[in-house]
Amino acid sequence: MQNITENLPLSVSVIIQSLYNIKNKFNLNTNVYYWCLLLFFIAHFSFGQDSIVLESSISEKKMIKFEEHFFEAITQKAIDNYENAIDNLEECNEILPNNKAVLFELSKNYYYLNKFPEALIYGDKALKLEQDNVWILEHIVNIHKKNRNFDDAIIVQQKIAEKHPKKKRALVFLYLQNNNRSAAMEVMNQLAEAKMLDSRLRSLRKRMQNIAKKASNSTAVKTNSNGKKDLKMLFEKEKSFSVLTDLLAELDKEDNELLLNYSERGMSLFPAQPIVYLMNGKALNKNKQFKKAIESLQNGIDFVIDDKSLEKRFYTELIKAYKALGDTKNVNKYQKKRK
Repeated sequence: MQNITENLPLSVSVIIQSLYNIKNKFNLNTNVYYWCLLLFFIAHFSFGQDSIVLESSISEKKMIKFEEHFFEAITQKAIDNYENAIDNLEECNEILPNNKAVLFELSKNYYYLNKFPEALIYGDKALKLEQDNVWILEHIVNIHKKNRNFDDAIIVQQKIAEKHPKKKRALVFLYLQNNNRSAAMEVMNQLAEAKMLDSRLRSLRKRMQNIAKKASNSTAVKTNSNGKKDLKMLFEKEKSFSVLTDLLAELDKEDNELLLNYSERGMSLFPAQPIVYLMNGKALNKNKQFKKAIESLQNGIDFVIDDKSLEKRFYTELIKAYKALGDTKNVNKYQKKRK
């Protein structure tokens, strides 16, 4: 350990030594230790202006204390102790108020605790210090999404897209989540003209362009031998999402061909509902169309918000598809996510 730190500045070497002690104290996995170390160096060297202010305004002793608390906050966040991370970041804020890195970390930890008003307050404070910081802007979009405030999420994402045109793709999903299909289609058309549509958006655009005409409301609703309404006929009459979810659940047990058919129609009619993508992915997996299954599942998981159970079902199907394709790297990736 001494060999690593002996040629580094005093404050940095103290922090590295502190993390090493924390690793032993909490019995951290070696990968977590090195990940925290990487995060520290990113924070230490990427916020150059903050570091200059820090060194010129406070003593070496206070600077060491600041960095110890900051590094402890990163470590605590890595092991999901968000409250402890916030306590350490508040100590940093006392030593050096309005530090961009500290404010951003405070916002992220409040976000992980689902305390969205606080997350937004600190995110906005960090953004005032660097208004075009894409990482902070995307974090604020995530806060708005988690809070289901899609109008404000769209405004921020539009600002991001002005300087990063490829990030305009995210607007499609935000518009769909905000029930604005025409705006989503307009953005996809713009991306198509600019030749920036990826495969996921190409398939989504094609489905939305080919939405089937609604069946006549005069369609009779048949009943089965048990007197239960025929869900297929009921769906043809009403085109209701609630009926469709019941129908897909029934077909998942009985008829994979119809499951594929109705899930595809569901993606066209309800393009912001993740369950239709999940059922489509399941049907494609059963048909051994694994690459198509992955595409559909990855499209759908973007619409999952704050539903761990549903998210886990997506990961299960993605694991099946990647296993069938022999893609061990992605199998491991989604197994970790599923946990």
